[in-house]
Amino acid sequence: MTTALPASPSSVFASSPNPVVVITGASSGIGHATALAFARRGARLVLAARNPDTLAPVALACRAEGGQALGIPTDVTGADAVQALADKAVRHFGRIDVWINGVGVGAVGRFDDVPLAAHRRVIESNLLGHVHGAHAALTRFRAQGHGLLVNLISLGGWVPAPYAAAYTASKFGLRGLSESLRAEVVDLPQVHVCDVAPTFVDSPGLSHGANYTGRRIRPPLPMVDPRAVAQAIVDLADAAQPRAVTWLGLGAMPGRVAHALAPQGTARAMRWFSDLGLRRAAPAPLTQGNLFAPSHQTSIDGGHRQRMAGSATVVAVLGVVGLAVGWWWGRGRR
Repeated sequence: MTTALPASPSSVFASSPNPVVVITGASSGIGHATALAFARRGARLVLAARNPDTLAPVALACRAEGGQALGIPTDVTGADAVQALADKAVRHFGRIDVWINGVGVGAVGRFDDVPLAAHRRVIESNLLGHVHGAHAALTRFRAQGHGLLVNLISLGGWVPAPYAAAYTASKFGLRGLSESLRAEVVDLPQVHVCDVAPTFVDSPGLSHGANYTGRRIRPPLPMVDPRAVAQAIVDLADAAQPRAVTWLGLGAMPGRVAHALAPQGTARAMRWFSDLGLRRAAPAPLTQGNLFAPSHQTSIDGGHRQRMAGSATVVAVLGVVGLAVGWWWGRGRR
């Protein structure tokens, strides 16, 4: 049986000093960092990922930071598995205050070089996995009168990335899901649907991901620290009226504006820099990454921020984007 909290506007932490927080994709990267950040605030955590061997050390680390933690192996592509996750969370802790949809996978490569099974798996994980989580969470939030749902999107939900078609499709779809759900809960003052949208995050995600390019993928710098993303999520739980979308990263605003004003110019610039990066990259074997089998890593960082020279690439990309916007604006005013 769930316990209803006061209906007056207040933050998650104000209503419950030890909130119950469910995190999917909790075994590494942003999910791992977020689990630790909530543990330091005394949260009761339900951690979900596919590999039980990676969940165990994360749960142990959360307990060492002062939180309670329960690890539940879960594949979010299965709707029944996600419902079972929610049921176990409620049975163990009595309710769910925060649900964080943190699973994210990718497959990099030219669209027709990537197997259809890989495209399907990306969309099942990134989009349907979030749908399953949102359904499980909102059913309980409505019943108890409160709750915070956080969807991890990325800038890819606003700016399409070449050679990542399924990833882009999943993120655009996730953005639409969140906007629709926000409209549905507008009459529930204590139920919130929030998005966190970073640019490139220095997590193990790229080394985990599927790569069909035949080249080593090296993301541009500067990159966002996963701990900064985690803190942004905790901040949402601290806010009585959490913001709908939280942006993180140097290129977030320029990228959105450029694509909105000059989509073709922005697409050409991104394609040019993607091709340049792949031509310069070292050869690498084709791999399915963690699409069909879970990773064994639990690290928070991907180690890319140590490669500072790449920051020039981002500056160059933003410069080209700025030129594209300027050209479009000037053309429209002539």
